[in-house]
Formats: sequence, structure tokens, C-alpha cells
Amino acid sequence: MRLSFTIALRFLKSGKGQTLLIILGISVGVAVQLFIGSLIQGLQASLIDTTIGSSSHITIVPANGKTSIKDWERAMYEAGISDSNIINISAAAEGSATIDYDDTAPVLVRGFVVDDADKIYKFSEGLYEGRLPVKKDEAIIGKDLALKSNTKINDEITLILPSGNVTRLEVTGLFDLEVSSLNESWVVTTIETAQDMLSLDSSITKIEMQVKKVFTADETAKDLAYNLSVNDVEVENWKDQNQSLLSGLNGQSVSSYMIQVFVLVAVLLGISSVLAISVVQRSKQIGILKAMGIKDRDSSLIFVFQGFMLGIVGAVFGIILGFVLLWFFTKFAVNPDGSPIVPIYINIGFITLSGMFAVCSAVAASLIPARLSSRLNPIEVIKNG
Repeated sequence: MRLSFTIALRFLKSGKGQTLLIILGISVGVAVQLFIGSLIQGLQASLIDTTIGSSSHITIVPANGKTSIKDWERAMYEAGISDSNIINISAAAEGSATIDYDDTAPVLVRGFVVDDADKIYKFSEGLYEGRLPVKKDEAIIGKDLALKSNTKINDEITLILPSGNVTRLEVTGLFDLEVSSLNESWVVTTIETAQDMLSLDSSITKIEMQVKKVFTADETAKDLAYNLSVNDVEVENWKDQNQSLLSGLNGQSVSSYMIQVFVLVAVLLGISSVLAISVVQRSKQIGILKAMGIKDRDSSLIFVFQGFMLGIVGAVFGIILGFVLLWFFTKFAVNPDGSPIVPIYINIGFITLSGMFAVCSAVAASLIPARLSSRLNPIEVIKNG
């Protein structure tokens, strides 16, 4: 085996042009895989973060004609202990209202235990002026609603409920969640204020939560629904409510995999053809080696070792080239503020897998020339020159 490795190394050194050509082919293949895969993963991560990153992944809502959840503290407790995948649980009391100013506009009153809800919606990060509500009859509103109603910090807003009741809330802060529909319609207050405004007594309208692994939210929701002992509720999850987004993400993944497979096949065929030509070119040397006593197995291992070494070197240079391409992409494809259009997602597991695929492909490609080598008859090779 050591002899086969030494001969393989010498063959690679003596045919530097072919060696460099194969390494270049493997490197480009790995770089393309790494670039496309990282780009697609970054795009998907960005889409997921934009659409559901700061929102509820699983929601417990009233069912069977009910409009509120009475035993909500028990439901929250059971949700918290049902699955380690569940995090950031928050109760919400919400209802529609109309804000009264020079004109009127529909709004959604959302009452939370603010510290719990902040872990989901990141209100403190989006707050660009003022503070979060901490007392009864305090609220924060979005920047679009503030501009439209000409509301500033410490101003009072007047809300008209569907029941006809009128409530005044002091605005303690203005937020920008970077979603216009939320910025122009949400009035966020304490859960006690919302319960009082909406005549919910001690009830709430939903329980919201996030999960660590967003793509397993549907499975976690099924388990939660099975384990809940609270009546007249049902469990919803973001995947069932965003089928079009999932279809788009699946389409991106499939297209990425197809491109990577075609690149892999192209690299494999290229290595096989060049090594097969190498067998023909070096048939005389192989014939002499066999005449000197080298076994068919060892002559085959020469080309397997060549494929392995070419795969290792090509994978390393390919990963380096892939990172260079990604770096150039983040510098040239940018938003007006200088940030990358698509954030690059660096997945160490994916990078390692791409390198391993390159090595395995190079070894697999070497099997054909290795078999050709084992079939060479030393007498015929030496005789025919």
C-alpha cells in the first residue's frame, strides 16, 4: 500500500499539467457548491427571520365558538413543560378599536405581559423614542400611526371600542418594527389595560410562543395539542399559515440541490476522463511494474490514491475559493446602506460536507481508471510498447 501511494505521488508530480487541471476542476466545483449553498441558506434564513423571526411560531387560540381563554395560566404552564423546543411564551389580550384624531383609523389593541412579549416581538429593540408601558393605561404605538395621528411622547390617544366605550391611553414610547402593517395599526399596552378595555375580565385571547427549531413547529404544535388539558382551545403553527412561503423555500432548496448535483457529476466525469487517459499514457510503466511483481490490487490503488490526494487538495482550495467568492458577493451586492443584499450564512457542517463530497467524488471517479489498470496485461503492454 505504501508503494502504491509513493508511485501515485510520483505520477502526480510528473504530470503537473494534468494534476493542476484536475485540482482546478475540483476546486471550482467545490467553490460553486459552497457559494450557491451558502447563498441559498442565507436567503432562506433572511426570509424566515423577516417573516417569522419576531412573531409567534405556535399559538394557542380559543375554539368551539369561544372568544377567550379563561384557564390561560394553566395552559401556559403546560406549554412550558411540554417540550424543550418551546421558548418565549407570552399571553396576549387583543381586540380591534378605532383611534380618534382629526380623522379616525382602525387599530389593533394588543395587551401583553410586556417583558414576556418583548422576547418575541423585540419591542425594546424597535423602540426609538420613549419607554415601554409598565403601568395601567400606558401604551406604545408604531411610527406610522404616530405620524398619521400626529402623536408624540406623553400625548394621550383616544380609542373607541366596538362596544362604544371610550378609553384614553398615555403614549410612553414609539416603535419601528420594520413592518408597515404593524407600525400603523398596533397599539401595545399592558395586559391588565387590554383586559379592562375589552371587557375580558381575567381572560386572554391567545397564547403565543416561539420554538428553537422553527421548521419543527408543526410537530411541536401537534404534541402540545395532545398534551394540553385545557378545554376549548386549539393550537396553530406558522407552517400551516405560511404555505406559500414554505413552497418558495422548498423550491429554492430543490434548485440548489439540483445545481450542486450537476456540478458534482461534471467534476466526477472530468476526473474519471483525465485519470483514464493517464492509465493509457502510463500503461507502459504500469506494465513494467506488473512484470516486476506488483499485484493488480496495488496497481489499482495507485489511481485510487491519486483520486484521494486530488480530492483533498481540490477540496481545500475549493473551500478557500468559495469563501473568496462569498466575500466578493458581500462587497458588490449591497443595499444602499452598505449591508449585503443577502446575508451570507456560514454553516460549518455544510462546508465540511461539501469538502467530503469532493473527496468521495474524486475517489469514486478514480475507480474506473483503477479497474482499467488492474486489467492491463504486462506482456501485451510491453510488447506493443
